[in-house]
Amino acid sequence: MDLDRYLTVHRAEWNRLGDLTGRLRRSPRSLGRAEQDEFVALHHRVSAQLSFVREFYDDPGLVSELNGLVAGSNAVLYRRTSSTRTALGRFFSITFPAAVWHIRVAVGAAAAALFTPWAILAIWLGTNERALSLAIDDATRNALVEQDFENYYSSAAAEEFAVRVLVNNIQVSFLAYALGITFGIGTLFILAFNGVNVGTTHGVFIAAGAQGTFFGLIVPHGLLELSAVVIAGGAGLSMGWALVRPGDRTRAKAFGTEGRRSVAIIVGLMLAFVVAGLIEGFVTPGLPLWPRISVGVSVWAAFVVYVVVFGRRAELAGFTGLIAETEERAAAAVV
Repeated sequence: MDLDRYLTVHRAEWNRLGDLTGRLRRSPRSLGRAEQDEFVALHHRVSAQLSFVREFYDDPGLVSELNGLVAGSNAVLYRRTSSTRTALGRFFSITFPAAVWHIRVAVGAAAAALFTPWAILAIWLGTNERALSLAIDDATRNALVEQDFENYYSSAAAEEFAVRVLVNNIQVSFLAYALGITFGIGTLFILAFNGVNVGTTHGVFIAAGAQGTFFGLIVPHGLLELSAVVIAGGAGLSMGWALVRPGDRTRAKAFGTEGRRSVAIIVGLMLAFVVAGLIEGFVTPGLPLWPRISVGVSVWAAFVVYVVVFGRRAELAGFTGLIAETEERAAAAVV
């Protein structure tokens, strides 16, 4: 299409976007619902046209005009996001739970990758003395059951230990998430590897008849901590699956979309890891058995209810966990 014809075809919508932007700048509530939707649609359409003009037409004047239109409408569209508290509220009430709920199938697969080897190793080593002897010598097993496992939770001052645990959990989760780029294979390996490690320890306690000690120490922080690791692994698997089965999108676009959603998940999980670290540093070594289990179960149950309730609600409202869609909808609702 030649430039004159392009100008003729699109001039009306450029003028319309400029008009709506001006009205919104003067009075944020001056548009009805239909005009709000029209404004958002025009903003995206003209943004795409700006990219097209830059690539196919050598006309600095037109590029400058469209750039001004897009910049003006963008400033109006996103002006409410300057409120940090409002943005954080939308993130934790919509974006994060929507993102987790959107990848719930991948989270289920991640849970299977972690807990299946855990269960197999725990049952096998816990009920097979010969296998257990080949895996871990008697001295190490006895030390683990009698003192090492419990002493681990008081091996440093509570504050230092909580920070150490937080850093370790973030590292494991980030690795499980980042290895999604290996088509999910690396993510599955990390999850299974951690399942094998915990399952081996569990098997030692089963063989010693000390499962109460094992669960009494791992349940308070472990329910939330392992849930967060599994969700991070689910984020990695969702990215890997986007590379394997991109659908009607290109692999790059599918991976990019899942990557943006996964970033929201990882950011949201930071709070879960902070809470798990605090429990592991202050509650696990500091409270009697049943109070610390009650704390751990209560916190974990609250997290699950939060993700399910807010995630389903966000999905019904049309959100999928992408930060951009949340901000655009919020802006359009008040422009």
